[in-house]
Amino acid sequence: MPAAQPQTREFRAFLTNLEYARKMILAGQSLAAFQSPVIDIGDFYRAAWVQAVSAIDHWFHEELYRRVAELAGEDSPEMPYQLTKFELPLVKVEEVRRGTTTLANAVSEHVRAKWGNAALQNPRKISEALKLVTEVDIWAKAAVQLNEWNHGRTSMNAQTLKQKYNSITDRRNRIAHDADLLDGDLKRRRPISDAEVTDAIDWIERIALAIATVLG
Repeated sequence: MPAAQPQTREFRAFLTNLEYARKMILAGQSLAAFQSPVIDIGDFYRAAWVQAVSAIDHWFHEELYRRVAELAGEDSPEMPYQLTKFELPLVKVEEVRRGTTTLANAVSEHVRAKWGNAALQNPRKISEALKLVTEVDIWAKAAVQLNEWNHGRTSMNAQTLKQKYNSITDRRNRIAHDADLLDGDLKRRRPISDAEVTDAIDWIERIALAIATVLG
């Protein structure tokens, strides 16, 4: 990878989850020579695709919770605007007042309650969530970071990076929600290869690393 990987517990878990996806590809490749009507090798690759998107979705959530707790604990005047305006329910305010929890824990727990069931697989939702921990345009900055790592051989911007991410998550949704069937067909599925899913996983890793670098 073009930069040192964060050594946080959250990012290490993300890499472990990506490794599970890569092992599914290896399993499919190993069984490819024994293709039979009973086994569709493409299912291993589809499972790997879904696993990889789940990995970055999970990382976005865990990174959000960790950074919110840290920022709330610092009580800094440089706290992101959206976090300063984040509303706590009265029950949480009362817990803080009584000293049964800290402000950092109360905020972190309520952010977790609000965002825990939200799928962070859409750039707009990801931006909305991460505004709690940063003021920067993460997609624009991540695109610049990727271009730097590629030594100017690419010219990505926020829009093209979002499109790339959307193309990966859209395929995941077709697999998860539509059985990856061709449009209008109830039997035939879209073709998929080990090279395609490997490229998608590599992009997911690059995007996560770029965003982690931007967040600092």
